[in-house]
Amino acid sequence: MAGHSQFKNIMHKKGRADKARSKLFSKLAREITVSAKLGLPDPAFNPRLRAAILAAKAENMPKDNIERAIKKSQGADTESYDAIRYEGYAPGGVAVIVEALTDNRNRTAGEVRAIFTKNGGNLAETGAVSFMFSHVGVIEYDAEVASADAMLEAAIEAGAEDVIADANGHQIFTTPDTLNEVAKALEAKFGEPRKAALTWKPQNTIAVDDEAGEKVLKLIDALDESDDVQNVYANFEVSDALVQKLSA
Repeated sequence: MAGHSQFKNIMHKKGRADKARSKLFSKLAREITVSAKLGLPDPAFNPRLRAAILAAKAENMPKDNIERAIKKSQGADTESYDAIRYEGYAPGGVAVIVEALTDNRNRTAGEVRAIFTKNGGNLAETGAVSFMFSHVGVIEYDAEVASADAMLEAAIEAGAEDVIADANGHQIFTTPDTLNEVAKALEAKFGEPRKAALTWKPQNTIAVDDEAGEKVLKLIDALDESDDVQNVYANFEVSDALVQKLSA
């Protein structure tokens, strides 16, 4: 996830304009509403809803907005959204997975295809690149919550598959089926995580030069701007110099 993670860090460092934050909140609210509608409106009994709420909290979404999104799921006139996955290639041969929630499949498919084409990529068939990723659960904690050894021991005991710890924090990986169980066990010991969600983790990442890296980041940025796109994943790494350049 190195490339995607670095991209998100770049975006955070650059700051979000009011318009961008409003768009982000709309996406987070949509995921909360859909999650609550598909399961119970109580996050204690709905892992997907719990993950959606954690994501919203991580972006400082107001509590009132979260509660309103949950309440909306119980209304008879709630929009019906389909979860769709798109796969394709960015410049430099970088594999990209796009997750969307849409009430109009044709509109979203056309928009995603146009974004890939305009930014030097190409949309492929479903399954074309997903085999290069592992669909896993990820739980994240800040570095100061525990030492690397303490987190590793607790994660293994809880049933996690892998743990990566560095200065940015702890990433605990699980199977999709055990995400909620492991998250609850770790929360009992370390408190609420900053993130707990399903993700697409690249099995390997590829290095691209700065020119291709900028093009890939531009494509991901454009996809992220789409109202229907919820998440974007890519299997690439960018240089520290490019990160610093785009963060300036």
